[in-house]
Amino acid sequence: MLLISIILGTSIAGLGSVLLAALISPGASSKLAPDMLSFAAGALLATACLHLLPEAFEGGIEAKSICTALLVGLLLFFVLDKAELWHHGHEHHASDDDHDETDQFDGKSTGGVWAVLVGDAVHCFGDGLLIAAAFIADIKLGMLASLAVLTHEIPHHIGDLAVVRSGANGRQKAAIKVAMAGAMTVIGGGVGHFLFEPLKPFMPYFLTAAASSFVYVALADLIPQLQKHVGPLKSARSIFWVLLGIAVVAVTTMFDVD
Repeated sequence: MLLISIILGTSIAGLGSVLLAALISPGASSKLAPDMLSFAAGALLATACLHLLPEAFEGGIEAKSICTALLVGLLLFFVLDKAELWHHGHEHHASDDDHDETDQFDGKSTGGVWAVLVGDAVHCFGDGLLIAAAFIADIKLGMLASLAVLTHEIPHHIGDLAVVRSGANGRQKAAIKVAMAGAMTVIGGGVGHFLFEPLKPFMPYFLTAAASSFVYVALADLIPQLQKHVGPLKSARSIFWVLLGIAVVAVTTMFDVD
């Protein structure tokens, strides 16, 4: 039952995000992307601060050890980011709406396309491991982690699709290639199931690693892109979607699915 839940959660987060990105990207992606980024930032921060970290603190390990693990995790993801292994090396619709979609991304060469796909695959595999850790700790926590990953991967995959299409690929071929990278989330979840089960005593550290990933993605990747949209109306709209992302995650805790 646990393995099935992990497969379903990682499939929704990994492949579902690609499907939704493919449906959105042909038309209104540049207008919707800032809202999705804001919602994703709120959902990631809320999942990390309201669920993953509290669950880690309840694991019987000293608070100082958990905070140290959080600090190490943030530094690790910073290093992975600098190596372009964790977050994608291109912007996600951060420019003005009236620009052409494919003009907003780098990587028009074949090498750039494959660099994006490989980076995406590594990122998705890591997401799968983190989702598996959340499911092993608690099925509701796993569902929230899957939702959080889904929301932040949609705008990422919109960017990936634009880059891959710009590398002389048709829309269908681009979607297939990005979906293959997204499928690494499921593989990561399966590996995580067999990796984490024997290591349950260390589960608080795995949950802290997941929290540090979510916090880093929100603060270092998503929010800086939103800060490029100035003006009171755009700022208020971003704040609304961030708060909505937080609210959705917070409200979810009211329902016991165990």
